[in-house]
Amino acid sequence: MARKNEECRQRIPAPARVSLVFSLLLTAAVPRAEEPPFQETPKTAYIAIIIDDLGNNLREGRRAIRLPGPVACAILPHTAHSRHLAQEAYARNKEVLLHLPMESLDQAEPGPGVLDSAMPKRELEMTLDYNLETVPHAVGVNNHMGSLLTQQPRAMRFLMQAISRRGNLFFVDSLTSPNSQAARTASEYGVPALARNVFLDNERTPDAIEQRLEELVSIARRKGSALAIGHPYAETLEALERWLPTLPDKNIELVPLSVMLAKTPLPKRTQTSRKPVKTTWQPYSFR
Repeated sequence: MARKNEECRQRIPAPARVSLVFSLLLTAAVPRAEEPPFQETPKTAYIAIIIDDLGNNLREGRRAIRLPGPVACAILPHTAHSRHLAQEAYARNKEVLLHLPMESLDQAEPGPGVLDSAMPKRELEMTLDYNLETVPHAVGVNNHMGSLLTQQPRAMRFLMQAISRRGNLFFVDSLTSPNSQAARTASEYGVPALARNVFLDNERTPDAIEQRLEELVSIARRKGSALAIGHPYAETLEALERWLPTLPDKNIELVPLSVMLAKTPLPKRTQTSRKPVKTTWQPYSFR
């Protein structure tokens, strides 16, 4: 073996042997670059957004309808443009909600079609039906004002019974009162229900709205999904026009309310059975 090694050394010229040894030593001296730490891709966070108070102003309503993605449109009944805006929203594949006026604690006037705590059951049902006639294609209902009425168990029972009998509507509690009974009563009557997590524009400044959007995302990442409500203010619409197209890069998905309901445990059906909420929505491309 020693003889073979000697023969190999003799075959390699001395300068080449020196160069080879130097290269081997240099390679050993250079530390290997550390691999970057593994970073797990965050799970997709789901959000939904409703724009309330549509119907009185055609330009504002159309701008809200043109927002990118499946932003839901909540339309006040018996307003100048309620029917027309509902038709336009439906044509653009946006979910339409009846933005149902309800009695408030501060006695502010909610507008035509209001439900109040003095209404007997039959009058409340007829008012709901009449309101729905002026907002075609409505797939759900959410409360306009209602800080007083949503606290009333009797009125909420009447309302959820009426919604349940239709079998094709869901309810969104705007949570204008921390003591609202709406979502809990909806569950008792088998009405699919969601509750608002964030109001986007209680303070109508760009910085404040941006902070509320960040809060929405934070809740969605923590809980899996979150729901925001905004209004057709110029500041709100401008913020959403800028912000919504950035969502795919942040691993956030804007979904319709019906899709969010499908990701939420169904309420216990203690009264009449209901059909599942249907949706034909497909993921929206912001590109």
